[in-house]
Amino acid sequence: MACPACGNDIRADAKFCDECGVAVSSTAAAEYKQVTVLFVDVVHSMDIAAAVGTERLHELMSELFDRCADVVERYRGTVDKFTGDGLMAIFGAPVALEDHAIRACVASLEMQTRIRELADEVLRRDNIDLKLRIGLNSGEVIAGDVGSRAKSYTTVGGQVGMAQRMESVAPPGGVMLSESTARLVADEAILAERQWVQIKGAADPVAAYLLQSITGKHYDLATPVSAFVGREWELAALKALLDRANVGHGCVVGVVGPPGIGKSRTTAEMVAIAKQREMPVISTYCESHTSDVSFHVAVRLLRSGYGVENLADEPARARLRRQLPDTDPTDLTLLQDELGIRDPADALPDIAPEARRRRITALVNATMLAREESILFVIEDAHWIDPASEGLLASFLGIVSRTRSMAIVTYRPEYAGALTRSPGAQTIALGPLDDSQIGGLIDEVLGVHPSLHGLTRHIAERASGNPFFAEEIIRDLADRGVLQGERGSYSCANKATTVDVPATLQAAIAARIDRMMPGAKRTLNAAAVIGLRFDETLLTTLVDDADLDALVQAELIDQVAFVPRAEFAFRHPLIRAVAYNSQLTSVRRDLHRRLAAALEARDPAMAVERAALIAEHYESAGNLQKAYEWHMRAGDRLIFRGIHASRLSWQRASQVADKFPVQHPGREAMRIAPRTLIVASDFRTKGPVDDEGFEELCRLTGAAGDKLSLAVAMAGRVFALGFRGRYRESSQQADELIGLVESIGDRKWELILLAGTPIAKFMCGDITEGLRLADRLIDMADGDFRKGSFIIESPLSVAVMSRAAGHMCIGAAGWKREMDDAAAACGEFAPFGESVSLTWKYGLCVAMGAARVDASVVGAVADLLARCELRGDDLSLDTARFLYGLCLAQLAGPEREHGLELLVAVKKAVLQENRSVAASLPVIELELAKDAARNGDVDGAIDSLSSMISAEAALPRVGVYGLATEAMVDILLGRGSKVDIAAAEKAVARMSARTGESEIVLNELLLLRLNALVANAHGNRQRCHDYTERYRAMAIECGYEAHIDKAESMQ
Repeated sequence: MACPACGNDIRADAKFCDECGVAVSSTAAAEYKQVTVLFVDVVHSMDIAAAVGTERLHELMSELFDRCADVVERYRGTVDKFTGDGLMAIFGAPVALEDHAIRACVASLEMQTRIRELADEVLRRDNIDLKLRIGLNSGEVIAGDVGSRAKSYTTVGGQVGMAQRMESVAPPGGVMLSESTARLVADEAILAERQWVQIKGAADPVAAYLLQSITGKHYDLATPVSAFVGREWELAALKALLDRANVGHGCVVGVVGPPGIGKSRTTAEMVAIAKQREMPVISTYCESHTSDVSFHVAVRLLRSGYGVENLADEPARARLRRQLPDTDPTDLTLLQDELGIRDPADALPDIAPEARRRRITALVNATMLAREESILFVIEDAHWIDPASEGLLASFLGIVSRTRSMAIVTYRPEYAGALTRSPGAQTIALGPLDDSQIGGLIDEVLGVHPSLHGLTRHIAERASGNPFFAEEIIRDLADRGVLQGERGSYSCANKATTVDVPATLQAAIAARIDRMMPGAKRTLNAAAVIGLRFDETLLTTLVDDADLDALVQAELIDQVAFVPRAEFAFRHPLIRAVAYNSQLTSVRRDLHRRLAAALEARDPAMAVERAALIAEHYESAGNLQKAYEWHMRAGDRLIFRGIHASRLSWQRASQVADKFPVQHPGREAMRIAPRTLIVASDFRTKGPVDDEGFEELCRLTGAAGDKLSLAVAMAGRVFALGFRGRYRESSQQADELIGLVESIGDRKWELILLAGTPIAKFMCGDITEGLRLADRLIDMADGDFRKGSFIIESPLSVAVMSRAAGHMCIGAAGWKREMDDAAAACGEFAPFGESVSLTWKYGLCVAMGAARVDASVVGAVADLLARCELRGDDLSLDTARFLYGLCLAQLAGPEREHGLELLVAVKKAVLQENRSVAASLPVIELELAKDAARNGDVDGAIDSLSSMISAEAALPRVGVYGLATEAMVDILLGRGSKVDIAAAEKAVARMSARTGESEIVLNELLLLRLNALVANAHGNRQRCHDYTERYRAMAIECGYEAHIDKAESMQ
C-alpha cells in the first residue's frame, strides 16, 4: 500500500507513514465475495411517524434496529447500514460463510419473531400495527471499505439492488427470496410456490419465493481426509496393468473423472505402490494458467526424468552427460537448452525450425527405450496441457508400450486431446463413490461419537460421492469449532442434524481462507497469481511478509520441494482459483504486472525463454502494449521450436491488438503484424487454406495502405494454395503478388516475397514464365543461399531447384546435374524445406519417369524421411512419407506393398485432416489404380483412371493427365480384347489432340510409346518399331531414365 500523501510504501500494519508521518487508515481491502444481502423495511413507516410523533418514533426505531442487529450478529452477519426506516445486512462478508444464504434466512425469520414480540407491545401502548418486510438475494459482490473514513465497510454490485427489490415485493411480516437465494436453500427451507413479480428496473417479471420456515441449520464444513476408500476395482486394474508392465508389456492408462472425484488420490495410491516396489516415479502436472506456455509441462517431465529438477545448472549438466555419454553433442546441447540448463558459452545449434523438437523427442524416446528398469510415469491434469507439450508427450507415450514402464495420465471428461489416443491405451473412468464408500470415508475421519449421529448421512448427501467435497465439508466444520477433538475421534458440540453444501465449493474454500491472519491471506492471494505451484523466491517479489508456514499448517498449500529452492503447491486447484478470483481485477493486475517485471529482471538473458509466460502475465495485468510485444517475441523464438507454438503466440498477439482502443495510433499496425505471420505460415500447417483469415487481412491492409504486409501474406499463400492442389488460384495469386511487389518498389524484399512464384507457374504448366521467375530470383540472390530467409529458409535453394525442375520438364540438357546441385543446396541451407524441394527430384521425376528408382534412390529418400521425423514439421514429414512411398511403389514384392501402405496413409491424412500435401493425391490415386489392375481388379482400375482423366483434362497439371492415360492404355492393351484396343486407341487420340497445349515434353514422349503399343496390338510391327525408336531417341535426348528402360524393353 502507498501513502496517500507522499507515495511512500507503507509497512504492513503501520499506523503512520515512515516518510512523512501522515496517519494511515486501517481499511479493509476490497474483494469479491459470495454473499447474501438482506434488506429490512418498516411497513407504513410514514404513517407510524405521523401517529406517534418524532420522539416516540425514535424510541421505536432504536429498539427495532437493536433487535434486528442482534439477530444479524448472532448469525455472523454484518450490519451494513441503517436506512432511516430500514436496515441492510450482509452474510458472507467481511468473513466468508459457506452457508451465507441459510444464515440470512434463519436470521430473517428470527427477526420477524423478535419484531412480533415488539409489535404486541407497540399495539397495546400505541395502537399501531408494527410489521417488517424483508428481502434476500445471493450472489457475488465487491465488499470492502469505501473512502478513508472509519466504519465505511459496505458491499456494492447488482446483487444489492436485487435484495432491495425483493424487500419491496415482500408482504408485511414476510421474507421474500430471489431465485438465487432460493436455489441455495432449497434443501433446507420450506418455500411457497414460485411467483412472478414486477420489480423496478426490470422489463419482465422475475421469480420470487416466500420463505415459510427453515427445516434445519446449515453449517460450513471441512477437515482433512486422506484415507483411500473404495476404488477396489480401479486399483486392482491399475495394479494388474503395472504387473504386466513389469514383465515387458508397457502401457498407458488414462484416469478420467470430474474435479475432486479422486483422480489424484487414486494416482497417489499407485505411486505409493510403485515406491514400495522400489520403482522410479517420474511425474509432471499441468496448470490452467500455463496452457498457452509452450513446452511448460514437457520440460518439467524431462527435468524429473533426468533427475535434474533440484540441481543447479552445472551439476545438472554433469549429471546429464553421465547419463548420455554417447549422445551427439548437438543433441545434448539442444536437450540442455530445453531443460534450461545450457551453458551460455555453448552456442545453440542453428537448425531447422521444427528440427529441435523432433531431435529432442528422438533422444528422449531412445533414452527411454534403453532403460531396462520399470518406471511409473505420471502426467496430471492433462486437460490443461499446452499444445507443444501435448505433441511431444504424445510421441513419448507412443513408445511406452515397447518398454517395461507404465504411464498414468489424469484428465477431466471434457478433454479429448492427443494424450487420450495413445496406441493401446486403457481408460479407467472414476465415478462417484457409492453411499457405503463415502459413508465409510466420513466415518473414518469423524469417528463414532453419539453426538455425530445423523451428521455422516447429511455430509454424504451433500458430497454426492465426491471425496474431495466431503473432505472440504468436514475440514470446515472442524475449523469453525462445530466439530471438537481430532481425526477419528471428533464430537459435535452442536446437535446439528443437517448440513448444506453451496452450489459451488467457492464459499467453503473462501471461508477457510478468511480464517487466516492477514499476512497469511496476502501470501495466499499473491501465490494464486503466480500459479498452482510457486517458489518462495518469486513469491517474495510480490509480498514482503510471506507467511507460508501458516498456509501449510492450514493445509491450503503443501511444500513439494526443498532444494535448490523451496517450492510450494496449492492443495487443490480450486483453492488457488478461489484465492485468485476473490481479488479485485485492479489488485490482480498490479500483482501480474509486478510478477511480469520480476520475471524480466530475474534473469534478463533468459527472459526470452519465458516470453510466453511473461506475455500472459502482462496481458492479465492489462498492459496490452507489453503483452503484445512479448507474445510477438514468443512467436519469433518458438519458430525454432515449433511452428504451431509460434502461431499460437501470434494468435494471442492478434487478440491483444484487437483490445486496443480504436483511436490508439498503433492499433491497426499491431492488428496486421501477427495476422500477416499467421497467414504467411499457413502452408506449414494442416487444415484447409485460411481464406477467411486472408480476406480479413486484405481488408486491414487495404484500409491501412500496408502493401508490404499484404505481400508477405500473399507470398505464404502462394505456397499454401499450391500445396493443397489449388494450382490455378496459386498461379493467379502469384501474378497479383508480382504486381504488388513491383508497386512496392523495394528490391530487398523481392527475393523474400517471390520465392514461391516459379513453383506456382510450373504447376500450371507455364514453364517459360516459371523459368524466367527462377532466373530472376537467382540473379537477386547473387549466390547467397541464406539471403532472404524469412518465409522460407533459403529462397535461392528453392529457386535453383525450381529452375532444375523446369529444365527437366522441357527436357533441357544438363537438368540432372542442376537438380543434384540444387538438392545438395537444399540439404545444407534449407533443412526444413528439404523434403518439399526434393519433391521435384524424387516425386516429379519418379512419377514422370525421368528418374530410375534403384537402391541409391530408395536409400536417399529413406534418409530424408529419417531426418524429417526428427524435425517434427507436418509438411516436411508428410512430404517425405509420400516420396518414400512413391519410390517403394515402383519396386516389387514387400517393398512395393510397404510403399503402397505409406501412400494410403498419406491419402487418408490429406482427406481427413486437409494436410498440405494435397498436390500428391493424383499421383497416389494413379499408383493405387495400377496396383488394383495388378491384383485383378481391371475394371475398377479403368473406372478410377477414367475419372481421373476427366478431372485432369481441364487442368494443365505437370504430366498427370498423360500419366493417367498411359496407365489406362497399358491396362486396356494388357487385357487385349477388341473393345479394349478400341478404347485404348480412343484414349490415345484424345491425348494426341491435346499435344502442343503444354511446354512439357512428357505428353509428346508418352504418345510415341502409346502409339507403338497400339500398333503392336494391331500387329503392325514396322509402325511399332518406328514409334519405339523415336520414343527411345527422345527419352535419351531428354535424359529420362525410366523411359529409356521402357523403350529398350520394347525393342
